[in-house]
Amino acid sequence: MIRSTLWLSFFAVILLSWAMLYMMALQMDVDLIGRPGEMGRAMAAMDPRMPMSMPMAEFGPLFAMWAVMMAAMMLPTMVPTLRSYEALMVSANGTRAGWLGVITGYMIVWIAFAALVTAVQLALLFGGVVDMLGIPKSKLFAAALLIVVGLFQFTRAKEICHGVCHSPMNYFLGRWKTGFTGGLQMGLGLGAFCVGCCWGFMALGFVGGVMSLLWMGLATFFMVIEKLPQIGHYVTKPMGAILIASGAAVLLWTPLMGG
Repeated sequence: MIRSTLWLSFFAVILLSWAMLYMMALQMDVDLIGRPGEMGRAMAAMDPRMPMSMPMAEFGPLFAMWAVMMAAMMLPTMVPTLRSYEALMVSANGTRAGWLGVITGYMIVWIAFAALVTAVQLALLFGGVVDMLGIPKSKLFAAALLIVVGLFQFTRAKEICHGVCHSPMNYFLGRWKTGFTGGLQMGLGLGAFCVGCCWGFMALGFVGGVMSLLWMGLATFFMVIEKLPQIGHYVTKPMGAILIASGAAVLLWTPLMGG
């Protein structure tokens, strides 16, 4: 009964986070032009030095958006990890408190990352690199970001971090601690490796727009696929090749568009 309640609550938080992101996207359209829909998004290229009542130009609202986004996008990727913890609950004296500790530690790291990426977005916004919705003003910037993230998929750092995310059982066996505090410590470590593995997909929000539900959905889907035990290792490098090819395509397209 407790297990079912906790799992249902876990998935309820994910659904609530996605619902909140959808409402934030609608509200942003209203803030930009006073009405929702495509006309709101058409104003995304406005000058970032406009009146500072705009939420995407303030740290607090922007951080809240990123924090909710971390929950919506990263909690689904935790399912294999939490199932691995459950497999050790009997044999290694794990507890539901430890299970909750793993989730808590994991999200602490990602919320800290949300604060960092918020600062980066504000720097890019006021530097004239991206617009109010985080969409790049330069195709060269978008191309460079695609290529950098694509190349990272082939690095040793990606391999190490992905290895932990892909096989959390090995991580637990090597660092096992009991109770909520033990779960918290393991969750912090897992979160750090996960940030190292997935930061690039978060950065790609600055290609399509950080409030694009399409980008968030695709990034979440791929990060979940990367962590599946059966197929995770087979998609990392092909995705890197796709991202590099996409960046090269943007570079070739840029002169034609005059961007």
